[in-house]
This record gives sequence, structure tokens and C-alpha cells, in this order.
Amino acid sequence: MSEPATLQARPAPPPPAFDPRIAHRPVTPRPRPLRWIVSAIVLVVLAQFVSGIFTNSRYEWFKFWPYFTRQSVLDGVVVTLEVVGLSAVFGLLVGVVVALGRLSSNPLIGGLAWAYVWFFRALPLPLLLIITFNFSYFYPRLGVGIPWGPVFADVRTASLTPLAIGVIALSLNEAAYAAEVIRGGILAVEPGQIEAADALGLSRARQLRRVILPQALRSIVPAYGNQLIGLIKASSLVYYVSLLDVFGAVFVLESRHPESLVPILIVGAAWYLLLTAVLSILQFYVERFYARGSSRALPPTPVQRLRRLTVDSWGRLAGVRLTRRGY
Repeated sequence: MSEPATLQARPAPPPPAFDPRIAHRPVTPRPRPLRWIVSAIVLVVLAQFVSGIFTNSRYEWFKFWPYFTRQSVLDGVVVTLEVVGLSAVFGLLVGVVVALGRLSSNPLIGGLAWAYVWFFRALPLPLLLIITFNFSYFYPRLGVGIPWGPVFADVRTASLTPLAIGVIALSLNEAAYAAEVIRGGILAVEPGQIEAADALGLSRARQLRRVILPQALRSIVPAYGNQLIGLIKASSLVYYVSLLDVFGAVFVLESRHPESLVPILIVGAAWYLLLTAVLSILQFYVERFYARGSSRALPPTPVQRLRRLTVDSWGRLAGVRLTRRGY
């Protein structure tokens, strides 16, 4: 019998010859004319839109700055900052407690926390503000003492200021949404991290402080930052409890100066856009801080992006010039 034929490997092709002229040739990006055409069209439309806004006499831009810096509007900005700041702090503190209650294995605590979230997310915020404003009608006094026994200290609910009423209503509403955001962030932590903390013998409080929360904040911060932006807009509803914030100041100005309706509305929109922009910048840097351990490279800041864009554009132009000159 004949022996079976053996397979022989095909010899590898020889490497290409080295050309020293290619080594010194600059690398130029692939031209994309369609992208440049679309970008040019978008820039032309955007420039026309901006030019139309600032050249339209119906906007009455000469009235913008006097109303923008008006004392009543500035006082409204201060009230808005107070309401948003206090509501954000108290809402976050209550939200943490409610979120931990929702994660508790105790059925009573978990049920009460779920009922809190369900109730305050179901109530419209204007209705909640009105109920809080008329709370003194149902409970003229609130006290601390023994149930069905003597009261040690009490306070008259009718003495609450409109600022306190607005902060209480917004905090209760904000805490319901913050609790779900925090609970979702805690559930996003990998179970293996908690198992490793258990293996190291860490207590529950130390696990929460050193292992769970630092990782949960990566998903909590973006969602809660979005929630705070919604809180800035929701603060305009404190006008229902006779509190003059930015919206209330603009509304009063518009009723007193109906001939300047457009510039006054632009002033209100400008202040809300400015407050939202500042909060968005703070949110970006907080997200960047908590992304240090999860990503290889931190997201660039706006200054770094501008510098990179400038350097890359200059490098591309220089490369094109060197290519055209024959280098």
C-alpha cells in the first residue's frame, strides 16, 4: 500500500521592500467633502438664525439689560437660589433615608418607604404646594410628646413663612424622586463588590460608605443632576404660595409693563438658562471626579477640548502645507 501524502506548508511571501521615501511622507487625513459641505450649511443656517434674533426690532434688545438687572428681578433670583438650594439639600437627605428604607429587608419599613414614594410622586406639585399652604387649617399646632399623652413642645403651623412652605413642599416632592435615583444607583453596584466587602469583614455602614456609595455615585450623579435641573424649573411654582421668585418677579413686571412683554419674558428665560448652565457645569465636573476609577482617560474639560481642536486644526493645516510644498 502506498504511504499517505503529507501536507506541506506554503512558504510565506517575502516582506515588501523598504522604501525610505514613504517613511518621511506625512500622514494626511482622508478628505471628507460631504462632511464639510453639511457643516457649512449648518453654520450658515445657524448664523442666519442668530442674526435674525439680534437684528429683529420686535425683540427690543435695548430694554433687556435694564430689566435683567432690575432690583425686583435680582431679588427673585435670590429667592430662587434659596428655594432650590434648601430643597435640594433636604430632599437629598430625606431621599437617602427613603432609599435605604426601600432596600430594607424589614417589610414594614420597606412598605412605608414605598408608600411615601408612591404618594408624593402621584401628587401634582401645584396641588402639593396648595395643600402645604393650607396645612395650618387642618393642624393648627404640631407638637412633640407621648402619643395620646402630654405634649412637651409644640409650634404653630400658621407662623410658617411662604419660603418655608415652598421649601417643605418641594423637598417632600424632590425626596420621592431622589430616593428612586439613589436606589437605582445602589442596585447598579455589582454584587461581587458587596461579596468582597463581606469577605473582608466590613460592617454594613462601612460597606455603604467606602464600597457601595463611591461606585453608586457614578450613576446617581447624572440622574440626580438632571433632577436638580427639573427642580430649578419646578421652583417657579412657588408663586402659588405668594413667593416671588424669578417667575413671580417676571409675572409682576409683565402685568405692570404690558408694553414690554417680549423683553421681560426674554429676561426670565435668560435667568433660567443661566442658572441651568451653571448647574450643568458643576454636574460635569462632579461626574468627572467620580469617573476617575472607572475609565482609563477622564473626559476632557471644555478648555481642553478647545485647545485640542485648535492644535489639531493647526496641525492639519500645517500638514497640508507641507504636503503641497513637497516635503
